[in-house]
Amino acid sequence: MSDMPTVVLRTPTDDDADLFFTIAADLETWEERSPSAPAPLTRPTYEARRARAAESDSAEDSVTFVVEFDGRAVGTASLFEFDPLARHAEAGISLTPDARGRGIGTAAITQLVEFAFVRRNLRRIHLQAIASNTGAIRAYEKAGFVLEGRQREHAWVRGHYEDIVRMGILRSEHHSPT
Repeated sequence: MSDMPTVVLRTPTDDDADLFFTIAADLETWEERSPSAPAPLTRPTYEARRARAAESDSAEDSVTFVVEFDGRAVGTASLFEFDPLARHAEAGISLTPDARGRGIGTAAITQLVEFAFVRRNLRRIHLQAIASNTGAIRAYEKAGFVLEGRQREHAWVRGHYEDIVRMGILRSEHHSPT
């Protein structure tokens, strides 16, 4: 994986508000990120949602990083729905359109997996993707995720039903780059 681009996962700052809104409002990838029906998202509605979410979240509910490439914020990588007893969490990544298909997602998800296993002491990480999102599935496979199952015609995406692919990685399967 030495040919992967150099990506930094960093703490979000107030300067990242535009990035978060751009990703949240992207109608092209809406169904891949959200189970809610697609609709134009205004900045005030988005800000109100974030404020409500911040009030209800505790530090243990999720971990979100900004994905930075060439000194520019290009996406987010998160761990959420932690299960402290079984030691697992779900992973998610969202990139701006210009950052897709360049290996940035693979590098980011690889670093997120490393953080989850080494720093958060997780035993398992899982995720889901729309079956037609072959770029994301390929990135997850390169990071060590394996297919665990498929929910047939589970999501309504851009005018038709699509399968959801479920993938996971166990700490025992992970090969640390260090």
